[in-house]
Amino acid sequence: MPPDFHGKVALVTGVGRVGQIGHAVAGGLGRAGAQLVIADVNAAGLADRAKEFGSAGFAVHPVAGDLTAPEAARRAVAAAGERYGGLDVVVNVAGGLVNYGPVTELTPDRLERELAINVKTTFYVSQAAIPALRARGGGAIVNFASVAVVKPQSQMAAYTAAKAAVAGLTRALARELRDDHIRVNAVAPGTMKTGDNLAQMQGANVRWVELDELVAAVLYLASDESRAVSGEVLPVTGGDV
Repeated sequence: MPPDFHGKVALVTGVGRVGQIGHAVAGGLGRAGAQLVIADVNAAGLADRAKEFGSAGFAVHPVAGDLTAPEAARRAVAAAGERYGGLDVVVNVAGGLVNYGPVTELTPDRLERELAINVKTTFYVSQAAIPALRARGGGAIVNFASVAVVKPQSQMAAYTAAKAAVAGLTRALARELRDDHIRVNAVAPGTMKTGDNLAQMQGANVRWVELDELVAAVLYLASDESRAVSGEVLPVTGGDV
């Protein structure tokens, strides 16, 4: 049985595109009973996801904005309080790989973009959420690192550096927020079986990680079942490390 999130309010970022990780995570939390605030820079896609989740019977509220800016992060957190009375869970999915190629060809603006969408989004959303989680007596933050942190690949230097920063931020926040009963963990997914990856990696000899396998790990870290777990980066790779 999946963890029960009835009575919990969850903020999930990176929910704008169907069939991708944020979409799957938000859907998993909704099915488990959570009241959802979903956030993404893609306003049109976010509105479609909100309609989909609403039609499925989920309590859902969309907040569009660029989460690389602290103001957008604060709006998303504020919406949880205004709509549902508080916040219990944050899942920082927003991010991704935007630079693939030799490090010698990486331009400053593309490096800044890679760091911004992965590190700034996680930092600003977590920073904004801490007072709201404290007000509930604690909660859980689940961040998204990557297997690239423990199994680096060539041509992915900027992405690996960004996800390593997310892993470090996760551990630092876990220590800082321990006495507030706010647990902070991260997942480090392997090769996800998404539409984008399948199109780009046809014929690759990898152990594909199904979306529901990753969602199960996220829900565990977000739930009271992992109440003694904090500061961990959990590989979700099916052993492909």
